[in-house]
Amino acid sequence: MHTIVLATQKGGSGKSTLAIGLALAARQAGFTVRLIETDPQGTLSNWQRRRAAKAPMVEPIYHAADIEPRLKMLADSGLQLAIVDTAAGLSAATTAAIRHSDLCLIPARPSVADIEATASTLSVARAWKRPYSFVLNQTPIRGQRIDSAANTLAEEAALDLAEVLARPLIVMRNDHQDSLASGLAVSEFAPNSKSADEIRALWQWIETRLDLAASTNVLIDQVISAANRMLHAASELASDEATRLTS
Repeated sequence: MHTIVLATQKGGSGKSTLAIGLALAARQAGFTVRLIETDPQGTLSNWQRRRAAKAPMVEPIYHAADIEPRLKMLADSGLQLAIVDTAAGLSAATTAAIRHSDLCLIPARPSVADIEATASTLSVARAWKRPYSFVLNQTPIRGQRIDSAANTLAEEAALDLAEVLARPLIVMRNDHQDSLASGLAVSEFAPNSKSADEIRALWQWIETRLDLAASTNVLIDQVISAANRMLHAASELASDEATRLTS
């Protein structure tokens, strides 16, 4: 199982919306996914209550000590991907989630305040030697501010930009908030929109970064195997009956 954590110091960076969008993009790509909510504000839980579909399941885990054992249980169950949404600020739960992550995504709007607020999250990821990437989120469609923000993030991380900045940048559009209010992901709410295309492309970037590959759902395998066994048994019964009649 791979664990992706969305974390940053500043509120309003769009962590929850990105977590939902990526979870649905991953499911559409064939992965089994669990959304984990460590933010007591409950944005993901509220979204699930508005949602008609049961999947992906949202699981609240608010205590730092519960995160590691629960992630291990999910991995042992065969789950392929856990996406963890964290609260603003730096809490024990957020630190624990980052510690056990395979990738820490740090969303930031293209503003000085947001970029400065990434420093504490970056320091935790580095302290635990966890892979991380920035996601420029809620960006204007175009403008020098985007390039300036991207360069600042690269300087902050002291690494090549291609290594630390996820692509594509996520543009601020109403589709994201409208889908959240409807209990949907943007790829469900507006599947042919630019917003959905960007989220799917971001998931593909993450797939490449983590070298992920979807495998067949275990439950589907079990159902197919059971069906095959039933067909085989029925065939044997029919053969036995034909033999009895001819004799």
